[in-house]
Amino acid sequence: MTELIAKTPCQGLLPIEIGDLVLSEAHVGTITSISPYKGKDDAASASLKAAHGMAFPAPNRTTGKEGNRAVWFGQRQALLIGPAPDPVLVDHAALTDQSDGWAVVRLTGPGAANVLARLVPLDLRDRHFRTGHTARTDLMHMNASLTRIGAQSWQIMVFRAFAQTLAHDLKTAMQGVAARAGV
Repeated sequence: MTELIAKTPCQGLLPIEIGDLVLSEAHVGTITSISPYKGKDDAASASLKAAHGMAFPAPNRTTGKEGNRAVWFGQRQALLIGPAPDPVLVDHAALTDQSDGWAVVRLTGPGAANVLARLVPLDLRDRHFRTGHTARTDLMHMNASLTRIGAQSWQIMVFRAFAQTLAHDLKTAMQGVAARAGV
């Protein structure tokens, strides 16, 4: 009988370090989609706050902190990233485990926003895209979730099947930014 070996989406692809920029795989724990039932938005948010210490995020925002974060993911949808969802949430929202479906990476270092600016059609300047801001966007030709998690730190999520393409596209952009900086 064939034995299967569990692998992370970016196993063998990351980390990549170019100058002061680091691209690494983020091991975020459980990823659960939360979609409040019709008319249950406030109750779902209250339950999320009681159970996990954070409210349901507003559009293009996150709540919580590292290891226990809710990320806006679309109209009336968020991802709970980190902990397994408290069972009380099922009374107010549909929950779907998404843990194995996503490749999650972190891009950190000075110039990280410049790397991403080569790949996404968003204004990533500090005054427009602050820590705690998030967006569903195109990253080259992939659908992605982009979240600023620190002054020079970004979390990027794409479908697991695109992990290799994501690593390649980010590495190429990192090399371009480093070359421009003379690194």
